[in-house]
This record gives sequence, C-alpha cells and structure tokens, in this order.
Amino acid sequence: MTRLIAAAMLYVLAALAAAAQQSAWVQIEAHPTLRQAEDAARAYAGQFGDVNAFDLGAGWYAIALGPYSAEGARTRLRELRRERAIPPDSFVADGTRYHQQVWPAGGAALTAPAPQPPALRPAAEETAAEAHSAERALDRAARENVQKALQWEGHYTGTVDGSFGPGTRNAMAGWQRESGHDPTGILTSAQRTALLDGYRATLDRLGMATVEDLRAGIRIDLPAGLVAFDRHELPFAHYTAKDGGALRVLLISQPGDRDTLAGLYNILQTLEIVPMHGARELNRDFFILTGQDKDIHAYIYARAQDSAVKGFALVWPTGDAALMTRVAQMMRDSFTPLPGVLEDSTDTVPETQSIDLMAGLEIRRPALTRSGFYVDDAGSVLTTPDGLDQCSRVTIGEEQEATLTAIDMRLGLALLKPRTPISPIAYARFRETPLRLNSEVAVAGFSYGHVLGLPALTYGELADTRGLDGDTALRRLAISTLPGDVGGPVLDGSGTVLGVLLASPGGTRRLPPDVGFAASAESVAKFLQTGGLAAAFTAPGPSLVPEDIAAHAADFTVQVSCWN
Repeated sequence: MTRLIAAAMLYVLAALAAAAQQSAWVQIEAHPTLRQAEDAARAYAGQFGDVNAFDLGAGWYAIALGPYSAEGARTRLRELRRERAIPPDSFVADGTRYHQQVWPAGGAALTAPAPQPPALRPAAEETAAEAHSAERALDRAARENVQKALQWEGHYTGTVDGSFGPGTRNAMAGWQRESGHDPTGILTSAQRTALLDGYRATLDRLGMATVEDLRAGIRIDLPAGLVAFDRHELPFAHYTAKDGGALRVLLISQPGDRDTLAGLYNILQTLEIVPMHGARELNRDFFILTGQDKDIHAYIYARAQDSAVKGFALVWPTGDAALMTRVAQMMRDSFTPLPGVLEDSTDTVPETQSIDLMAGLEIRRPALTRSGFYVDDAGSVLTTPDGLDQCSRVTIGEEQEATLTAIDMRLGLALLKPRTPISPIAYARFRETPLRLNSEVAVAGFSYGHVLGLPALTYGELADTRGLDGDTALRRLAISTLPGDVGGPVLDGSGTVLGVLLASPGGTRRLPPDVGFAASAESVAKFLQTGGLAAAFTAPGPSLVPEDIAAHAADFTVQVSCWN
C-alpha cells in the first residue's frame, strides 16, 4: 500500500510539473486586496474573454490573461502592448506563483486537465509548538529572508539580523492580522511560505540587482528587470524603462559642496519629472524631494559628501505607488557612494539640445506667460486678466507665488500680490502730463516668454488718445507687439509709464497688425485705488537712449506665469 501511495504522489507531482511547463500567462496587474482584484478582473472581463485572478500569497492577488503556451503568451503580450490595451509593465508569468483561483468564481484550475495534488495540511492544524519548532530549524539566511519579506510588506522596520525579537514578532503579528490569520506572532510553515512566495514573486518581477556605476561612483540596488542603462549626461546617469514606459531611474553625481546641493534641490523642482505637490526636505548635508500628480510619482535623495553631490531619483507611473515606495526604500538603504564622479565632457555634444531641457530632462514650463510690472514697493504687480482665473497657480517670474486680488474685465486689468514679501528694485512712476500725438513710445515685455530672461523693448507711436470707439480710458498705439508683451508697461522717451498694454480685442473684427491699445495712466490709477493702492505720478524726465530705457524697464517689468 505504501508503494502505491508513493507512486501515486510521484505521478501527481510529475503531472503538475509538466502542466506548469506547458502553460503561461500574461499578468497585467496585482492588487493588495481581494476586493480590488475582483473589481479589476470584472472590469477587464468586459474587454477580454480569458481574465483570471489568482491568490499570490502575502495578501496580493494577480490579474492574468490565459492560459497560453509560452510562445502564445509572448505573442499576446506584444499584441496587447502594441494596442495599448494593457498596462506597459505587464509581463509573461509561468504561473508557479499562482495559488488559488479567486476569479471567476468557480473557475477552472490553472491548467486543465491536470491532476489535483493531495490537499495541504491547513495552517491551523500546525500547533504553536510545531510552528515554533519549525521556526527553530531555520538557518540564519532563512530567518533573514523572513525579516526582509516582512520589511518589504511594510511591517518590519528593524535591522535584518536573523534574530526574531519583539520587533520581528510584532511584524509577524501585523502580517498575520492583515492576511486574515490569528495574530500569534509566530508564523506557521504555510504562512511563512505564503509570505516568502509573495515577496519572491514581486522581486522576480522587479529584478532587483546591485549595480555599480563606476563612472558615476555609485553602488545601488535597482529594479534591473524593469530599467536599463541609457546614457551619462552630467549630472545624471539615465536608466530608462525597458518597455518604453514612464518608469525612470537617475543616478545623481557631480562635483560640489553644500551650496551645490542646495542649488540642485531648487533646479530639480523645475523639472517635469518632479510633480509640484509632495513633501520636500532640505537639510545641511542632504535633501529629499517627493512629488505626485495624476500621472507620475517621484522620490529623489541626494547628499553632499567628500566634495561631491551624489544621490538618485526614482520616477514611476501612478498606480504602482505601494510597490515603488518600497523600491525607493531599498534603493535608499543600498545607496553607497564610491570613488569617482561624473565630470563635464566638453567633447561630447548631446543629440538633442534645447533650452527646455536640463541634462536631457524636460523643464516644467507655464501654460501661459504674460508681462506685468511692479506698482508699489511691496511687490504688487499690474497685468492683464487673460486666463489668470483658470490657472491653478500664478507666479511672478517662475517661482514667486502670487494671488489675484483685483480684476476689471472691462478695462482688462488685474492686480497680483505676492504671497511672500518682495522688495523690488523699482516700481512704475506714471506720467502726470499728456504725451503729444505721434510721439515715440516703447512697450517693455517678455515677448518670447521664458526664452529671454529680460524684457524686450518694442517701439511704436502714440496714434490717438482714445480708443476706436472714442473710449478716453484707452490709448491707441501704432505698434506691432507679441502676445507675451501683453500686460507690460507702455513708456515714453524718458522711461515714464503711460499705461499698460492690453490684449487685442476679441470677436470677428480683425484689426491691422500694427494697431494696439493701452489702458491710460488715469484709468490705471482708478483701478489701483479699488485695490487699496495709490499710483505714483511724476513729471517726465529727460530723454534716454534705448539702452538706458531697457535697463530702467528691466528693474520693474516682470513675467507673469500661469501654471496648470
């Protein structure tokens, strides 16, 4: 009888192994709760006819399409990625990590037909004494693996030393509680297997591996299964997603000190890969930047040490937050500076050069830019309201956040006040006497948005002291300006302000390109008064050469940026 049972068991195990080798799956998602997995499977079932959900252990559930042959799964993966019908980080799985099928309810086994193995002894049947005994039989490496798995699941924060003290016991109880088990603080053999299987399945997908970049002088653990080295471009070593997705790793390496570190902290916040919302921390010797929006999350760490600034950045698509937060912690724990630092290579020219790029990364730019100018010594800015009420954030320049405090849509004027105090070099002085018709005027404005760091001057003439319909609050100009100039000051030959350049009238009527309009100094003064400010008037001074007018205008003309 014993021989018959042994033979039967060998047959079952062989059959299962053969079946596993003949099946493959396209895993498209993993979820930390059964409810989320069922909801996701139900949603995908409306698109695909072969959707399944499996228990991965450790409280995780996989959404997979299949089963297919190994080649069939690879082909299916390529097709669906090409059609963008599945997440870009989907991959082919052999199903060895899949346990019980949880969706569809009453679904077929992983492979059919396949002999069913003998039922495992339920975890509850292993007594506390037996569980403790099995635990004592573990060697140090196995015990450390348990701690690493608990650490990965977010339950253990202590040292990985193979010693199961109070911290490890509490972590075990936490995992048991989260997984629906009695929180005894001692894992049964089945629970330990489930914990480790879930941990290894995730690591298999990530391909975590130690990378030494000797040119950058950094050793670090990276998700090498998902990213590959692309290039060095000071101050970064770029690692991009193998599937062309949004996942990205940057190793930071450049000569420098604490001042360099602080400068890098500010520069990185201007990049598109660092969303504006997130926790930020700048200390004497290191900084941490985080950011998240509807598309991506980012975690950046850098520190100054031994005349170098080194660190890393991890950027990942929204949806993998829990997983990638753990990856970021593994990277932080493993980050080790080595001798060497990236240096500027003047003999290598990047393939793509642009003022909108910093080391190959896109710089965040505002959705809209206009001009404006200071009207008091507290940094209040006069501009035009075009689109400002639709902005999620308005800045004076690209950094100083401002609040829209007054608006007059009829005149086309808006008043901004900085959220933190500004002490401008100068502010506008308005001309108190009329200017002769056909006199030369100049508009100071950021004609080309962020491309030029200083305002440009555009010259024209005062064509009329009224608008086309006789409106005395306007001045008609014979001048050709650009949209970026709108909101800038209109100056006379002495640099005294005559008014503010307005946007071209809307509607179906098209005016000649050299017709412009400005709100007069008098109408501006009345508007400022409604905002609690008094316009400063002065007599015109002596005529200035264009260079001096430009220098004078640069002291109080600013770029107004709208961010969304």
